[in-house]
Amino acid sequence: MPTDSSAAHAPLPSLPSDHRELVLKVIPMPADCNANGDIFGGWVMAQVDLAGAVLPARFVRGRMATVAVNQFIFKQPVRVGDILSFYSQVTRIGRTSITVMVEVFAERISSQGQYLKVTEASLTYVAIDLEGRPRPIPADAKSAWTAPA
Repeated sequence: MPTDSSAAHAPLPSLPSDHRELVLKVIPMPADCNANGDIFGGWVMAQVDLAGAVLPARFVRGRMATVAVNQFIFKQPVRVGDILSFYSQVTRIGRTSITVMVEVFAERISSQGQYLKVTEASLTYVAIDLEGRPRPIPADAKSAWTAPA
């Protein structure tokens, strides 16, 4: 707890309330740690990939594959016991691909109700057919989407 009275009355960080959608919540466990005692970056990346695929699945309506990690920023370490909230937003829909922004917020076990952005990433998924080749995203699904402002 801060001892400075101004810090004690500062507003708590909040979770997104705009067009981003909560797509995954997970708690990392001790088996997910690296030698420093923090959660492996690769574990976080795998969770981001899973969370990032949720919204594109609504448009693709079939198989898809991750084709690019356009950006991945680790802002803060993730710790055992953190409650991680993954928020996602579609940022672009192309002919066969969908780009998604994923933001990860940690609620530390020692400070419930306070949130800290720990990771943000941009990923691109492509719709694929049964042979694994790119296929067009259904036109009716694309027309239902509105680009973020």
